[in-house]
Amino acid sequence: MLVVANWKMNPLSVEEAKQLFSTISQKEEVVICPPCPFLYLGKNFVLGGQNCSNKKEGSLTGEVSAFMLNSIGCKYVIVGHSERRVIMKETDDIINIKALMAIDAKLTPIICVGEINKSNKGEEIERQLKIALNGINKDVVVAYEPIFAIGTGNPCSIDVANERRELIKNILKEKGLEKSLVLYGGSVNSENVSFYTKQAGFDGVLVGKASLDANEFNKIIENALCSRKS
Repeated sequence: MLVVANWKMNPLSVEEAKQLFSTISQKEEVVICPPCPFLYLGKNFVLGGQNCSNKKEGSLTGEVSAFMLNSIGCKYVIVGHSERRVIMKETDDIINIKALMAIDAKLTPIICVGEINKSNKGEEIERQLKIALNGINKDVVVAYEPIFAIGTGNPCSIDVANERRELIKNILKEKGLEKSLVLYGGSVNSENVSFYTKQAGFDGVLVGKASLDANEFNKIIENALCSRKS
C-alpha cells in the first residue's frame, strides 16, 4: 500500500510547510512530494519530487535533475502528471525519457496516466502507458488520474476505476512489470479512499488538495492502511 501526497505549488511559506510536515503521520507507506524548496524540511519522511527534467544536467535554467532529487534523499518522482501534460505540453515521449532518467538516478517514477473524457474506453490510457514504459525493465508506480475527476470533487466511479486498473495491470504484465503498484488519484478523500483501495483493488492513492489538510490526510492514510488489513 502506498499513499502519496502531491502538494503541487503549495504552501507559500517555510513556516506553513514546517507546520504541515509536523502534523502528518510518518509511515513507510506514505510519500510526501512537496515543492522543491521544501524538500529539505521532510528529512524524516519518504520523499518524492513533483517532476524532473528529461536531461541529466546542463544549461537548463529552472530545471531539476532526477540525480539532484536522489542526492537529497528522494526515493520517488512524479512524471506525466496531467498538469504537466496539459499546461506544459509534455508529450508521451518526453514522459518516457523522464521515467527512464528517474530509474537511471535510482528513483522510482510515479507515472501518471488518465483520460480527459469520461466516455473514453481506455485507448488514451493504453497509449500513454505503453509509450511511458518503453525501454523500462524495472517495476514502477502507475497512478491512474482521470482528468475529469482531478480537483473537481467528483471522483471516478468505482466501476470505471476498476476497469482502468485492470487495463493498467494487464499492460504492466505484458511488459513483465507485474509487481508494479497501481494507484488511484482524483478527488480522493477520507470517505472514498477505501472504495478505491478495497473495492476497486488499487494499491494506494495519489492525493492532491486533501493532502494539504493534515487532519484529513491523516484520516486518508489511516483508512487506506486499514483497508489493506481488512
